[in-house]
Amino acid sequence: MTKPKIYTMCFAKVYPLYIAKAERKGRTKAEVDTIICWLTGYSPEELHKQLNKQIDVETFFAEAPELHPSRSLIKGVICGVRVEDIEEETMKNIRYMDKLIDELAKGKTMEKILIADEIV
Repeated sequence: MTKPKIYTMCFAKVYPLYIAKAERKGRTKAEVDTIICWLTGYSPEELHKQLNKQIDVETFFAEAPELHPSRSLIKGVICGVRVEDIEEETMKNIRYMDKLIDELAKGKTMEKILIADEIV
């Protein structure tokens, strides 16, 4: 079975897409970075080191210092699939990030996005 294409995409090419999505809705790169760091455990400096290394998305998540323990509370639909129904761990983590960025772009406050019991 071949890996999904997103796994082999360079994270440094996906990252600007997250920023563009947020900025189109009046949000900031700093907010995107906060979400990514919250989810993955990377510090802002470590995040930018990973971007400079040009690693793929799968490696980005595999090397994450500590995936946030509350990420499993993230619920909802992304790309037509319920996040909580995804079984493969890497894909689930990718979709968690997608969902958080979507919530940011929809105008939710950072406090509501990153408070585990309010993640929707």
